[in-house]
Amino acid sequence: MARRARAGAHRRGRGARPTAGDRVLVPFQVSCGGCVACAGSRFGACHEFRAPVGGAFGFGEAGGGHGGGAADRLAVPAADHLLVAAPDGVDPAVLCTLVDNVCDGYRTVAGPLAAMPGEEVLVVGGAGASVGLYSVAAALALGSGRVRYVDRDPVNCAAAERLGAEVTPLDGPWPRSFERALITIENTMEPDGLLCALRSTDDYGWCTSIAIHFGETTPVPLLQMYTRGITLHASRADSRRLLPAVIELVAAGRLDPTAVPTTLAAWDDAAEAWLEPATKLVVTREAAAA
Repeated sequence: MARRARAGAHRRGRGARPTAGDRVLVPFQVSCGGCVACAGSRFGACHEFRAPVGGAFGFGEAGGGHGGGAADRLAVPAADHLLVAAPDGVDPAVLCTLVDNVCDGYRTVAGPLAAMPGEEVLVVGGAGASVGLYSVAAALALGSGRVRYVDRDPVNCAAAERLGAEVTPLDGPWPRSFERALITIENTMEPDGLLCALRSTDDYGWCTSIAIHFGETTPVPLLQMYTRGITLHASRADSRRLLPAVIELVAAGRLDPTAVPTTLAAWDDAAEAWLEPATKLVVTREAAAA
């Protein structure tokens, strides 16, 4: 969510505080900035704002009852910590994609590529369409030497190809595995897809699951993972922690969220727009007078 700050927060650069009147970004997860978890920069695990799905805007009571982004006003707890200054010269329609989905795509590759510079990245599936495509864009922005993308959806496949990925359209069930890569992203929301992604992760590689697996008995080949040294990471994006680095990439022109198909809808048309298929939907409205 992109907002105008009413009181202090972060200046233009990374880590600075915004001041009244600055344009700011609101991470979708709510954190206090002062608890033990926040002191360790684990803002997504904030102890102060706990909720069934974690403290978050837009999830109703399940997220702690903090309200959502589609509102005239938003009460931001711990605003001095939570608000992040927006860079100059970046369209608000771009900025609002950063606080959740772009951060989510970024986190799938930022850590692994920092540890294994230039390595190949494989994205398996398109359940969260925009997140998987932001993973492709972030991997290329961060220097991956090769990015592969596998999906059943022709729209996603075409978008991934335009971004610069080598695309393999899938027709039918998930195979046992694909050609292995050290860095893989599982985005299938299917048990067989998760197994495929793990088997496609090379020895001592890193697999991040961005799909949500709701079943309590989703199979994971722990013995194979142990033998081959595979790390599986599953979580929400830690939006407040990652957002400054994502802002820097976007402001520097290295990462362009608009390269991922984005549908713009006017505020008055939002209810209908949310029911229509879209890779990434952004609702826009002229700022109200102060």
